[in-house]
Amino acid sequence: MKKYSTLPMKDKSPSIRQMCGALLPAAYCLLPTTLLSATPQRPNILFILCDDMGYGDLGCYGQELIRTPHIDLMASEGMRFTQAYCGSPVSAPSRCCFMTGQHSGHAAVRGNKEYWSGTVWYGNNKEYAVTGQHPYDSTHVIIPEIFKDNGYDTGMFGKWAAGYEGSHYTPDKHGIDEFYGYICQYQAHLYFPNFLNRYSRRIGDKEVVRVVLDDNIQFPMYGDGYEKRTQYSADLIHKEALNWLRLQTADTPWLGIFTYTLPHAELQQPRDSILLSYEGKLLPEKAYPGDGGRYNPNTNSHAQFAAMITRLDTQVGEIIDVLRERGMLDNTLVIFTSDNGPHEEGGADPAFFSRRGISSNKEADILSDEATDALKRDGVLRGLKRSTYEGGIRIPFIALWPGHIAPGTTCDMPIAFYDLMPTFCEIAGIENYIERYRNDDVSRPDHFDGVSFAPTLLGNYKLQERHPYLYWELAESDVMAVRKGDWKLVVKKGQTELYNLATDIHEDDNLKEQHPDIVKELVEIIYAEHVDNPYFKTTLPER
Repeated sequence: MKKYSTLPMKDKSPSIRQMCGALLPAAYCLLPTTLLSATPQRPNILFILCDDMGYGDLGCYGQELIRTPHIDLMASEGMRFTQAYCGSPVSAPSRCCFMTGQHSGHAAVRGNKEYWSGTVWYGNNKEYAVTGQHPYDSTHVIIPEIFKDNGYDTGMFGKWAAGYEGSHYTPDKHGIDEFYGYICQYQAHLYFPNFLNRYSRRIGDKEVVRVVLDDNIQFPMYGDGYEKRTQYSADLIHKEALNWLRLQTADTPWLGIFTYTLPHAELQQPRDSILLSYEGKLLPEKAYPGDGGRYNPNTNSHAQFAAMITRLDTQVGEIIDVLRERGMLDNTLVIFTSDNGPHEEGGADPAFFSRRGISSNKEADILSDEATDALKRDGVLRGLKRSTYEGGIRIPFIALWPGHIAPGTTCDMPIAFYDLMPTFCEIAGIENYIERYRNDDVSRPDHFDGVSFAPTLLGNYKLQERHPYLYWELAESDVMAVRKGDWKLVVKKGQTELYNLATDIHEDDNLKEQHPDIVKELVEIIYAEHVDNPYFKTTLPER
């Protein structure tokens, strides 16, 4: 593993700590104080990241068409955040923000940029031999490297999305002890793939290897015959994750990163009791004809999507059960969240399931009075994946830690993915991580943009620092955004829009003409936070 400089941090002026000195108002989170010193050993951390789940897709966030009892129970026994944000409105850069503790104006990856090289045959299926995403900056530390370096066992199961096979950026080279899933997130669009990837230090793997799915490759990847494939990646990945959890002991703390692919396109899964329980129930049903090469067709998109979320919910329940059975739950911080907002790919129909869709279609009469009131109170979110409107970046976010996080707590404090690195380090007692792990290339500033929200989780709200603002950009859509307080600047291809989220959660009323001074202030933040990246270009607004 790369060694990082231990020289003192050379801060920008002012530092994030200096800028974020405002205290969190008591109205946000009223929790009893819990001291980490009461924990007998360093806590475990489990981060469960699902794929493309929207803010309103869970029962605890107002959804009434989809069953999510286990995740809802997590929320009732832990803390539910209502203003949590991903790192970017699309997968790879959002995950990069989580792993690096950098916002998307500093991170190396700012879009879903894939690479392909050569081809290989699996059965009768032709496929690219080397595939994967644009790699992270190898001089900048990521979360598993920090935790591995500080005595934690590390496991990751699901999507890697940080580099391609044969690149310098694969799990075996960056702090992961055990990996099973997809190196290439492009391949993760298929749930019955030709192969998955594995790296296991425990069994002696020297590098990432491919695990060919022999039962799948007998049948075509697309079209007629695909339905005969039986090796379902979401189930295989979950099985390996549970096996890894069962191997953990009280002797060594561990970090688990479960980047599950559900409910991401394509809309395909085993025809079992979960799927059957929704078929014919979510009418009018939607059929998807396929796209001729990436997503397979289906006749029941609504049932497929709902069943995928319930399947994920069942898996979360099984994870919690294993933690409880192993006696680890009380010493494990569990986070559940999504990488970005919902999409319309592969037949997905977010308008049908979103609170906007439910409140406007003929199924509205199934809503309870409480859910209807929630619709009126919280409003609806504009935009989808790849958009920096709230619908693209505001996500479900739940934290569970029995005995440490007060049950049934709702928190309105804005947080973002790049806050997870400092939060995890504080929870684990890893001090001065920036000074210890900042790279020593003085020609390139090494940014760390997060603020720990551990005080909020533990009820020490008087010690909580807050961001002066939050920042996003996405090259492939050429969009940017800044949120400062309730003001939100959205930039699309260099053109600005200004919204007040306190009165306009749906971002309908563009107030840029009425408040040019605020627009100017937020545009200056963009120029302060955006660092040019030769691989990912965005159009900056005029100053």
